[in-house]
Amino acid sequence: MSTRSIITKVLAQNRAALLESEAKNICLTYGLPVPQFKVAINMDQASKFAEKIGFPVVMKIVSPDILHKTEAGGVLLSLHTRKDVENGFSKLVSNAKSFKKGVRIHGVLVERMEPAGLEVIVGGMRDQQFGPVVMFGLGGIFTEVLEDVTFGLAPIKKVEVLEMIRGIRGYRALTGFRDQPPVDVGAIASIVVRVSKIMNENQQIGQIDLNPVMAYSRGCSVVDARILLAPTPENKREVTKNDGSSPGKKANRSAKR
Repeated sequence: MSTRSIITKVLAQNRAALLESEAKNICLTYGLPVPQFKVAINMDQASKFAEKIGFPVVMKIVSPDILHKTEAGGVLLSLHTRKDVENGFSKLVSNAKSFKKGVRIHGVLVERMEPAGLEVIVGGMRDQQFGPVVMFGLGGIFTEVLEDVTFGLAPIKKVEVLEMIRGIRGYRALTGFRDQPPVDVGAIASIVVRVSKIMNENQQIGQIDLNPVMAYSRGCSVVDARILLAPTPENKREVTKNDGSSPGKKANRSAKR
């Protein structure tokens, strides 16, 4: 499914937030490295796909009513057997129904579990003054506590992204530190360039969060992806209902930091 058709579908359903599967399909369209995944609508589909891609796997609830899946008990990690997947499917559906009355469930996303790497975050947003902006930073507590991120205007070239990456305070973590090998900075830069292209070519997209992106000594993997449409009056109400805030306001705060 093309990016345009995904956005058209989301707008037709009066949604502001894309499902993770929709966001990752857009990522795939632009050549971003996403783990193999499938939305399973029943237990049998989930277990068969898990066996096809190989264990361990991750499972996540797919619902337009649950934006933050972890808070709803909607994420299960390190599932190693068919029985784990079958039990996990039932647990995710049960947790979702307990979390919100009348919740709409589109299925369960089954995804290959990627090995641990250095967690980084790549983002895109639409600032009222500057237009489309891209962001890079270290993931985990580095983003949440230290706010160690840099920004650039889209469209952006790879050489400019490399300057962005070198501009974070924690850059040394990428070049190898203690027993950690250096990560593939070129692969990270390519992801930022592609996010820049998504933002520049799709004016209806207001915000992109790829967090975490696992960075390795060779290559990267976009483990989680979130996309919000630009805040029309209808979409603002939908985002506020699910998230408590407007993506436009987040973008403005971030771009001026």
